[in-house]
Amino acid sequence: MSSVENILGRERVITALGIVAVVALSWAYLWTGAGIGMSALEMTAVALFPHRLADGGGGMDPSLPTVILMWWVMMTPSAAPLVLLYRRVLRHHSAIEARSAIPSLFLLAGYLIAWLAFSICAASLQKVLQPTGLISEMMLWSKSAPLSAIVLAAAGVYQFSLLKRACLTQCRSPVNFLTAHWRPGVAGSFLLGMRHGIYCVGCCWLLMALLFVGGIMNLVWIAALSLIVFVEKILPGGERVGRALGVVLITWAGVTLLV
Repeated sequence: MSSVENILGRERVITALGIVAVVALSWAYLWTGAGIGMSALEMTAVALFPHRLADGGGGMDPSLPTVILMWWVMMTPSAAPLVLLYRRVLRHHSAIEARSAIPSLFLLAGYLIAWLAFSICAASLQKVLQPTGLISEMMLWSKSAPLSAIVLAAAGVYQFSLLKRACLTQCRSPVNFLTAHWRPGVAGSFLLGMRHGIYCVGCCWLLMALLFVGGIMNLVWIAALSLIVFVEKILPGGERVGRALGVVLITWAGVTLLV
């Protein structure tokens, strides 16, 4: 094996280990409560209608930056498949760039900037809703049947929208995306990551909004949504699963108003 191949092999290992470390740190941060004073396990419950659960008493008032970081960290692991694929494609475009981890870091930065914009919006909405009593100040899940129904129905309807379909197509075909939008240099890597991040936000933002129903730190809901996103983006027939989910969410919204 040539020295260049040895270098590339080490870079692949370093990139993969780096991604594993980021994912592990992200989940550890969430598990310990993301700086809001309670562990995620304490804020986890299995319930189809969280608005009927006990509030838990008390309340928390974490700072806006803390809440933004909490939302942002949840999105970080979703960058892993793109970064790993980018490393493979990069070797075919530029052997020189492929020897450095810098383009991958700029790609990751661009991707996370898109999710940071979403996280700022979600955190700001959370800070607005908490004092109103619409979501539990302690457990961070919905305390209002109408709010739950609106979010569930909106997420269900969005599953059938043209925007969802367009964004999901880009997310399901990352090789085609990288080929179509490739730009050289670190600036090109950053813009490539940000563009793909925007498509991912467009694909998943209302699914992530379901955490306002089930609990923003509810590990069961986070895991379920992560699985749904994985199936939609990766597995064969993911689009059909997404449409079936839309029907389920709309039905769920109707039932929520009746219980």
